[in-house]
Amino acid sequence: MKILCIFLTFLFTVSCGPSVSQKKTKEDTEKKIECYLVRGACKTSCNTWEYIYNYCSTEPCCVVREYQKPVLEPVNTTGDTL
Repeated sequence: MKILCIFLTFLFTVSCGPSVSQKKTKEDTEKKIECYLVRGACKTSCNTWEYIYNYCSTEPCCVVREYQKPVLEPVNTTGDTL
């Protein structure tokens, strides 16, 4: 009977799933992988040309903004006004 109780206690503690620290480590790893998939980097702070995509544990995932060419309006050189 004593062996049965020990066995059930062991079975119950093992079947509860991963510990909190293991879950946290797995979540952090998944966030870092997601950051790298969007061509970002986990840094302590982002530069002005970067934006925060999400957070890798405590530091932000910095992703470079897409460069957009400035739109130049055509210059009227004939002197006509519209």
